[in-house]
Amino acid sequence: MNKLYLGAIVVTVLMLIATYVSFDFKHGSSDIVNQIAILGAVVLVIATIFVVVKYVRQMQTDTVTGELMDENWDGVGEYDNPVPTGWAIVFALTMIWGMWYYLVGYPVNAYSQIGEYNEDAKVLNDKFEAEYKHIVGDKLVEMGESVYLSNCAACHGLNADGIDGQAADLNVRIEKSVVKDAIENGSNNHLLGMEMPMPDRNGLFNMNTGALITDAEIDAVSAFVANGMSGAGADVFAGTCAACHGEDGKGMESVSPNIATYDSALVVNVIVEGKKGAIGTMPKMEVLNKKQKEAVAAYVQSLSN
Repeated sequence: MNKLYLGAIVVTVLMLIATYVSFDFKHGSSDIVNQIAILGAVVLVIATIFVVVKYVRQMQTDTVTGELMDENWDGVGEYDNPVPTGWAIVFALTMIWGMWYYLVGYPVNAYSQIGEYNEDAKVLNDKFEAEYKHIVGDKLVEMGESVYLSNCAACHGLNADGIDGQAADLNVRIEKSVVKDAIENGSNNHLLGMEMPMPDRNGLFNMNTGALITDAEIDAVSAFVANGMSGAGADVFAGTCAACHGEDGKGMESVSPNIATYDSALVVNVIVEGKKGAIGTMPKMEVLNKKQKEAVAAYVQSLSN
């Protein structure tokens, strides 16, 4: 027997023995992930040895024939050979296996720690909501404070003051800079829990003047809203903003959010969707369950009362 083939057989056997020894059959044989891993190791060993033998043998016996391609690099040319059939088949099989792996095989249908965590988290969240679903009033606010301190205080501060402008000051419903940014740049933050964007200043007309809103009017109405719907700027609000936000600024269902006082649904929507505005971007708080979001909303509402 050719020494090359004999050596390949010996190496294959040794590598398969090493794979067998390293595999924990006692605990891993029932786990599909380990089964796939051991099968992959065996296939890899055999395929590697086969490829090595094939090309070493080819180097020993083949002679170069064919036409050179037009391109060359420093005088070194490349033969215009077709893609090897075996390589093309292996490449196609690899693509098919990859699609199977991601769409049908692991991790979709197999055990995973993330999947187990998600299942456990769902069970605990369902238990939590069932246990506390009847909590309302002051108890709900107390729960919201606890959830706030654990999840929101890092950005908004222990006192919800926004840590010197690093985040929104939740002790006031809205600040002038926030209103001004929304008017100038528009808003598309899903504040109603759905897609209902507010146009930027190029789409805002003052019905009193029949013209686009001006810088002075933006400044006045921003101060008016930030001051709790009082003071100068009331006429600009009535002519430009009231058509969507209502005469009292408390919004209209499926049209615009409440900009006069904190609204529980709006706070929950910000938690769910996140928000981008004058200060920056607030991420979605996906770790909170439904009752915790309701509790945080109740706590935030209590801050400005």
